[in-house]
Amino acid sequence: MRRRLVGFVALALLVAACTAGGGDTSTPAETIDPNAQHEPMTLTVWSNFSAAHEYKLVTRVLDTAKQKYPWMTIKHVGGKDDAAIQRAINGGTPPDMAVSFTPSFAARYCQTGAFQDLNPFLQADNIDKTAVWPAGMFSHTSYNNKQCALPMLTDAYGLYYNIDLLEKKGFSAPPKTLSELADMAKKLTEYNADGSIKVAGFMPILGFYSGNTVNTYGHAYGAQWYDSAGKPSLSTDPGWAAMLQWQKSLVDALGYDKLQKFAAKLGGGDSEWSASHGFERGKIAMMLDGEWRTAFIEVDKSKVNYATAFPPTADDHTDLYGAGQVGGTIIGIPKGAKHPAESWLLVKYMATDSDALNTLAKGLKNVPSTNEALANTELASDARFKTFIDMVKNPKSTYKPLVPIGDVDEQMFGTFGEKWQAGNVPDLQAGLKRLDSQIAKQLQLG
Repeated sequence: MRRRLVGFVALALLVAACTAGGGDTSTPAETIDPNAQHEPMTLTVWSNFSAAHEYKLVTRVLDTAKQKYPWMTIKHVGGKDDAAIQRAINGGTPPDMAVSFTPSFAARYCQTGAFQDLNPFLQADNIDKTAVWPAGMFSHTSYNNKQCALPMLTDAYGLYYNIDLLEKKGFSAPPKTLSELADMAKKLTEYNADGSIKVAGFMPILGFYSGNTVNTYGHAYGAQWYDSAGKPSLSTDPGWAAMLQWQKSLVDALGYDKLQKFAAKLGGGDSEWSASHGFERGKIAMMLDGEWRTAFIEVDKSKVNYATAFPPTADDHTDLYGAGQVGGTIIGIPKGAKHPAESWLLVKYMATDSDALNTLAKGLKNVPSTNEALANTELASDARFKTFIDMVKNPKSTYKPLVPIGDVDEQMFGTFGEKWQAGNVPDLQAGLKRLDSQIAKQLQLG
């Protein structure tokens, strides 16, 4: 699913306004007997689904809750991002259930109480979280022991590769390590007569497509964002410097200016969400991307002959092969929801019902988020999609650590990475140390 993000600074201000005077709003869960007689009622769900086919599918699946709870009618309102949800909470008119595409914000939701802690509800219903969800699901739905959200599908980033282009250069299998990736990328890259890039073996440019981030690359090294004391560790964990050095060496080998001009000819970053996508046009031989790309390739009627594989790892971290970045749509009960007990029934249904999750997963081409749904999804029959299912199951797959500043740390690191690849960071270690200090200041500001 294409992720739609809002500026975190604006969201943080909204959350702060909502929770001035204290953040802990947890109360014992109010439970109801779902099988008892109930007066008809309507629950309102807000999400940011706006594309017609996505909105209709989600609405249809939400409506299936009525089969389990006949007295429940669902009103689904699409086009509502996190900022809109926060404004409603601030104004005392929140929806009964909120769907967020930005798991980075879960820490703030948990810390401030903007989303209610679901642990009391889970405990009251005797739900064993570790039995229901893969370990990676908690990396982007809980914070400081508060389970303020639950996953409703998830994403994973794997390696897509053009079978024909690899075979043309004598490669019968995708790379498993970053040294193999770099070697293959150089050999797969084709140039025009004027020296410009005709086909890129791999696009290592940070900030190009959504798979080109410090976090997706950092997973290959097991690099840690924060140490055990919660302090930024970009300068103290050697994995980050090693990752950046690997990335820049490949950029330099292919040519920074050539790569930038090549990206511009494709249509820049905007081409990611169109049929002009470089991989779909056969202009990029290998790339890191989410499972949703399988749907785009189909919808765009691309004729690329492709397969998928786990993302390559650093040569000294081959134990991480099969794992990677995961994290996707989260759902919760906003602070001030008028029907928290009934809202919980709907949240639980959308987060745990295998039929509902697999219907959504099949229609949206996202990965189901529970162990049961993963074990029974039709999507596993497609070898290209099964790669992402297996990644989500891997206990070493995770999202980046959640912090109250959301994705500000990743944005700051991404900006640093873009300066680094352009050759504008003369001292890498000193630059990472300054970056740690800047992120630490943001954390202090909250």
